[in-house]
Amino acid sequence: MIYQRSSALFEEAEKVIPGGVNSPVRAFKGVGGTPIFVKEAKGAYLYDEDGNRLIDFINSWGPMILGHAFEPVVEAVINKAKKGTSFGMPTEIETKIAELAVSMVPNIDKIRFVNSGTEACMSAVRLARGFTGKDKIIKFKGCYHGHSDSFLIQAGSGASTFGVPNSPGVTQGTAKDTLLASYNDIEGVRKLVASDQNEIACIIIEPVAGNMGCIPPHDRFLQALRAICDENDILLIFDEVMTGFRLAKGGAQELFNINADIICFGKVIGGGLPVGAFAARNEIMNHLAPLGPVYQAGTLSGNPLAMAAGLAMLNELNNDESVFNRLAEKTTYLHDGISKVLAENNIIHTINRVGSMISVHFDEGKVVDFDTAAKGNNDRFKKFFHGMLNQGIYIAPSAFETWFITDALTYGDLDFTIEAVNQVAKTL
Repeated sequence: MIYQRSSALFEEAEKVIPGGVNSPVRAFKGVGGTPIFVKEAKGAYLYDEDGNRLIDFINSWGPMILGHAFEPVVEAVINKAKKGTSFGMPTEIETKIAELAVSMVPNIDKIRFVNSGTEACMSAVRLARGFTGKDKIIKFKGCYHGHSDSFLIQAGSGASTFGVPNSPGVTQGTAKDTLLASYNDIEGVRKLVASDQNEIACIIIEPVAGNMGCIPPHDRFLQALRAICDENDILLIFDEVMTGFRLAKGGAQELFNINADIICFGKVIGGGLPVGAFAARNEIMNHLAPLGPVYQAGTLSGNPLAMAAGLAMLNELNNDESVFNRLAEKTTYLHDGISKVLAENNIIHTINRVGSMISVHFDEGKVVDFDTAAKGNNDRFKKFFHGMLNQGIYIAPSAFETWFITDALTYGDLDFTIEAVNQVAKTL
């Protein structure tokens, strides 16, 4: 494929934007080459500035669960924009989407909207600290909860791609309050809790990890975390920025039948616009200002455009629960097809999948945490990425990211993708 226009645009962007991008993983540092500049998108397809059509498997990193430019969402945004884009005052639509979200998700009474997943996770941890009166948190190596200081300790995703899991600018004082556990290692969590039992405010986790590839929780792992938190007066925070409203109507809580204390949302809840949220039971949420002493605010939080997009998306998902089965079936079909052709071409691999999240790892061992994810053959992944791109398939430009499946994908698209993997595998 020809990427002359994208290359020229990237050169211009580098002059005025750090690294030419506004989010590091877009820069292709993990795979080499020049990033693709998108002109427009529709359904399951991206159209770049050189006129190439690409089947999209990142879907804006998750929110396009029903496809790009999904008509009900587009119409809702256009109609709302005509009446004003932001007021900094309460609007009725904020209550409508809050009521709908609370009705869809288990174990929450109130929800606060913010502008990003980073904000949601940062605010959730502050709330947990304010509610418990304790300072320390436990996070898991390779889980990414946004770029707030507390979380940039072995953060996975873009940080892993660049080999700098501990970012300069994060103070030692902040770092000492973040305790690191290994994903799926419950005994490691128990040891951390035993050593700092009375100081730990919360455990925050992606219930299905998506920033070291897709990594499912081991059987009973989340249940054991819940028990540890109950026994030690620790709040359990599910970062469902990726999984919320994607794995099930009620997210990972519903899928695994586990109640977290605070749940963070993003991606799907914004319908493609910048939205995040965090939610909990009344006793916890009532600690937030203006009801309680824990301060959190945002001028554009709950702005009408974002709320309109999110409400339209959640209404569609709430009214068509079969969408989650369709997504899982398509992901299973893709998994089986990719595994078959890789095996036929003698390519060592492991594929992880949960619902509509999937990732291909070029390693024969099980991928269960950050360390095992890092063992994959990254040179092979780079060749795989560029081979797929040349076949008209866009996957995440990092070995440490999950793919996201959209319902707009047809089985013809999936067959095309599987054959593309077959062709690329012959070159690996």
